Amino acid sequence: MSQPPPTDDQIRGLIDANDVMLFMKGNRGAPQCGFSATVVGILDTLVADYGTFDVLSNPDIRDGIKEFSAWPTIPQLYIRGEFVGGCDIVQEAFSTGELHQLLGIEVGEVTTPTLHVSDEAAEALRQATANTPPDRTLHLRIDAQFQSSLLLEPVSPNDIEVTGNGIRFHLDTLSASRAEGLRIDVAETPEGRGFRIDNPNAPHGVGQLSVDELKRKLDANERFEFIDVRTPEERATASIPGTTLLTSEVANRLAGLPKDTPMVFHCHHGSRSRAAADEFVSLGFTNVWNLEGGIEAWSLNIDPSVPRY
Repeated sequence: MSQPPPTDDQIRGLIDANDVMLFMKGNRGAPQCGFSATVVGILDTLVADYGTFDVLSNPDIRDGIKEFSAWPTIPQLYIRGEFVGGCDIVQEAFSTGELHQLLGIEVGEVTTPTLHVSDEAAEALRQATANTPPDRTLHLRIDAQFQSSLLLEPVSPNDIEVTGNGIRFHLDTLSASRAEGLRIDVAETPEGRGFRIDNPNAPHGVGQLSVDELKRKLDANERFEFIDVRTPEERATASIPGTTLLTSEVANRLAGLPKDTPMVFHCHHGSRSRAAADEFVSLGFTNVWNLEGGIEAWSLNIDPSVPRY
């Protein structure tokens, strides 16, 4: 039986296999400490893809990386094989622009973007930030995959300040370069009322469609492919009128349609249908939507006659 490689070899293998490698607590989707979450948030702003390793899953790596880097804390960031540092150093390098240079990201002259904030969203933001500590301000962050988030963070020296409908935002330079024409509104979500951010600069991808928006489309008799990606057993329990179960035959038919064909996918809560929608985007389709909250949200908010399960 072959023996596992020494810890240093495992660590070096991870670093060599990824241009950007982060040793952290948790993973990119679910950081398990605030420092790891901070570095993930910064990297997400700058690059679309990078490697991570959860040191909580392997005590040997957790202890070994500290000796390997001669650095006592987690997270630890490597770029092209070179150790950058921990959370504080990454934050400072991000604010000064040094991290951009290490990643090979060129940021040209950035003009101040125009943000459109609805009256309802402006009032909600005023209330949400009314008790903000003096060392924090409202930040709008747009990552490399054009996912937007609103955060209360310290001001960085290179922030760009933007005002929309009386609300002051701070953006890092890359977020500012991705923000022109962005709209912020308030919308109903499966978790309740929240902010909806629409970015016209985002590349074609899967759109999120609320059950209210879906009902408006159906009431207006808009034409689109409405696809149910659940199992036949689930569909026998409950279904939304007008949907088609996704089978191999249906998938083949859809794949042969014009690439601008409108498509709406749904499942029980929204995760399986998002994956199916992503597949059709990867095939080149440009008008693809995922139903937020799935059939559960439809039953709760639109048609209670549809059984819940």
